[in-house]
Amino acid sequence: MVAVTELGYVGLTVSDPDAWKKYASECIGLEVYDENEPDRFYLRMDNWHHRFVMHTGASDDLAYMGWRVAGEPELHEMEALLRENGVEYSVGTIEENEERRVLGHLKLNDPAGTPIEIFYGPRVDLHLPFHPGRRMHGRFVTNNAGLGHCLIASTDLAASYEFYRMLGLSGSIEYHLGTPNGVIKPIFMHCNDRQHSIAFGVPSDGKMLNHMMLEYTHLDDLGASHDVVRKREIPVALQLGKHANDKALTFYSQTPSGWLMELGWGGCKSEPQQSYHHLDVFGHGPEATGVGLDVEL
Repeated sequence: MVAVTELGYVGLTVSDPDAWKKYASECIGLEVYDENEPDRFYLRMDNWHHRFVMHTGASDDLAYMGWRVAGEPELHEMEALLRENGVEYSVGTIEENEERRVLGHLKLNDPAGTPIEIFYGPRVDLHLPFHPGRRMHGRFVTNNAGLGHCLIASTDLAASYEFYRMLGLSGSIEYHLGTPNGVIKPIFMHCNDRQHSIAFGVPSDGKMLNHMMLEYTHLDDLGASHDVVRKREIPVALQLGKHANDKALTFYSQTPSGWLMELGWGGCKSEPQQSYHHLDVFGHGPEATGVGLDVEL
């Protein structure tokens, strides 16, 4: 059965490119890669041509998620799977493939309207080693784990769950979380060693993207980012803490687009069997409210 293998790239629409370039490089350590295109620039976190396409625009939201399959035969198998399940899609043109720096891709939407791209053959620039935007002790966790994870909006949890199951992801409810409006039960799903690559089930403020998580290989890099965020008085929604589900030490702070960035270290691998939690191991105390994650962890 064909299945996606990783969350390979993400497109974001940003209203303040200069603020994002400064934030991405100095706060996170990503490499800003600008090819002098008038409407976009790129962010690198390893030797791929890019992991993020930053499109200039007003929405300050997710533009698309790129999910990888192993190769061309798997992309054709995915086409057949989408047809069998009545999912509308289009095939990327030669020009669109070149724009995404992939050998081929499909375009479709998930049940909540989130744009999805399924691709194979990303461009990897080994001649251009990743150069972090600030000094780093290590690197970002990528390789077979993909770039990180996204928590996105869902208008129908069951429909979203079945859609991503169709694409080959596994998972289920992993928390019963207290919120000002009652208990929520978000779903977390994985497709590789990363404990989860996508999650949904948190109330949306109108944006498709609630938060994105990036993981460092070295604890010192998480500490350095935390120092920069605190010194610049960037709003922190959830303080440093350790998650019960993925065991990662993380904190959540606001990006220049308003949604949250979760930076972390020490995440565990995905497990074959499910469990759920009421609280995290420690920390993650709420701080700034009204920025998309008013939960009790």
